[in-house]
Amino acid sequence: MASHPVAQYTSPSAWAMVEDKFSPYAKETLAKLITFVHEEVLPAAKLAHAQLPPDPEARWKTVIPVTAELKVKARKLGLWNLFLSKAHYPEYGTPLTNLEYALMAEILGRGGQMASEAVNCSAPDTGNMEVLARYGSPEQQKKWLVPLLNGETRSAFSMTERFIASSDATNIRTSIRQEGDEIVINGHKWYISGAGDPRCALHLVLGKSDPDNSDRYRQQSIVIVPANAPGVKVIRPMQVFGYDDAPEGHCEIIYENVRVPLSNLVLGWGKGFEIIQGRLGPGRIHHCMRSIGAAQYALDLMIQRVTDPAKKTFGKYLYEHGTVVSEIAHSRAEIESARLLVLSAALQIDKAKAKGALKEIGIAKFVVPSMALRVVDRAMQAYGAEGLSQDTPLAGMYANLRTLRIADGPDAVHIQQIGQRELKRAPEISKRNADIKKREKLLLEKHGVKASL
Repeated sequence: MASHPVAQYTSPSAWAMVEDKFSPYAKETLAKLITFVHEEVLPAAKLAHAQLPPDPEARWKTVIPVTAELKVKARKLGLWNLFLSKAHYPEYGTPLTNLEYALMAEILGRGGQMASEAVNCSAPDTGNMEVLARYGSPEQQKKWLVPLLNGETRSAFSMTERFIASSDATNIRTSIRQEGDEIVINGHKWYISGAGDPRCALHLVLGKSDPDNSDRYRQQSIVIVPANAPGVKVIRPMQVFGYDDAPEGHCEIIYENVRVPLSNLVLGWGKGFEIIQGRLGPGRIHHCMRSIGAAQYALDLMIQRVTDPAKKTFGKYLYEHGTVVSEIAHSRAEIESARLLVLSAALQIDKAKAKGALKEIGIAKFVVPSMALRVVDRAMQAYGAEGLSQDTPLAGMYANLRTLRIADGPDAVHIQQIGQRELKRAPEISKRNADIKKREKLLLEKHGVKASL
């Protein structure tokens, strides 16, 4: 098989396993993406930071110029909406499978949020575009989806609430009710990513429309709310370890008697839980692959640091001290294992869609972010104080990765679900082992051997 540049940035063995599943188009696109991220995005990171005004108000009204320039370049290169598979979204998608995009998402993970936005593949827009492409009406798609696909607007997914445990979506209190030909929304949300962006045009709001329904999973609906609708009040940007992530942000929002047309209801009444399950599955895999890319980049930075002759201590390279070599080896092993886990999940989504890959997605969701955090933490330790500063991407990586152990479902929920799923195999396991014992007994009797207890 011909060599591909991806092997230098991910894993030659992993690439060898999946290369024959990549189309010529996917291989070419992946190669272009690698060049784009390393020659255009990574060198622009500090410029982007410098172009964001320090003024508390101005920073939320700014579209970072270099990011806008990168989007133009990416689109000309055909690096656009790579996440949206034509196999699942024939009208809007690109000719890529989830498996093919998985390795692309890993490359994007090296470039952080700016890399994903540059190719129109950043959350929460990706999940919102999938919702509108899969469940939206033709009118909704024309008005809201097409501008998102073109990168003209941004969006927010408004689910998490401040005064409840939002990890159980059935707890949601936001009220969604019909009044004539309008829908009225009242609720209090927070950590709503993307809501601070001046380009944010819509919020997909999850709320309770039928709280008395005996089926807890049919009580919720999703409504499209224009970001500038009367009654939408952005209270404040929330922080993550002190980062406000302007201009996108993670905002606290109050919806006070917000009125939208009945046509803004997505899919139908009581379909909210169904929609969020469909939305979060592929998105979790995207997060996981980007996390692996971040971990790989952190390991690269660590190796560079510990082999730098200018950073010798007590006459030795840093890798010659203590457990540094062991930490590098563990990071490599953990990244390799996690990558194979997520590629397996992506392949299963291609075969059985997200609903048929819930186990694989759930395992990846609680395994990968924790792994990536360990790798980044080791790299930060190698850099000392510099690893905690703004002079490397490591501190920002750590903050972003730590949120993923909570976002899209906390670790504990996924662990519980996977554990319960495994326990359901008990009757099958008992039956299989009983059959083995039965055959064992017959074999021993045949040969006149007395069975032990």
